[in-house]
Amino acid sequence: MARAGLTVDRLIAAAADLADEAGFEHVTLSALARRFGVKDASLYSHVRGLEDLRTRLALHAGGELIDRIAPAVAGRAGKDALAAFAGAYRAYALEHPGRYAATQIRIDQSLIADSPALRRTAEITHGMLRAYGLDEPDLTDAVRLLRSTFHGYCALESAGGFGAARDVQASWDKAVDALHLALTHWPRETKEHD
Repeated sequence: MARAGLTVDRLIAAAADLADEAGFEHVTLSALARRFGVKDASLYSHVRGLEDLRTRLALHAGGELIDRIAPAVAGRAGKDALAAFAGAYRAYALEHPGRYAATQIRIDQSLIADSPALRRTAEITHGMLRAYGLDEPDLTDAVRLLRSTFHGYCALESAGGFGAARDVQASWDKAVDALHLALTHWPRETKEHD
């Protein structure tokens, strides 16, 4: 029987806090059970196992991330939207390292389709990029460029990987400027004619 007051939402919130405190890799059913003062088996009334818990955490964190990005980009276009998107992304990644790490795991495509937060993420990201005149397959390529640039920068920054005297914010701003130029002058996929 589930312990009174223990819910999926409380478990995921606790998992998110644990991820930020100890690291995403330390989010386990045993660690959460200890937080709630219950046996590991008690958690199986709420989640199917560790993979289910981590997937739910990833979806939760993805929702938090887009909730941060959406108002930042609202009413903006082009470079202003890109800079706002990038800034909100970076702030979330640095403020919530464990939650952010959860957003990087691979999630079953059927779960993504059923997630309002992840659909919203795609809509906002694609909307911002369409302002640059991008359509598929260029749109997917541009998303991959942004994600890998933002993720790489945030991962290096959070690990203390930037040792040069240059201000990290100034380098970030230059990276966003460079991305804007790349998106503005995107090498469009050409369609072959019969």
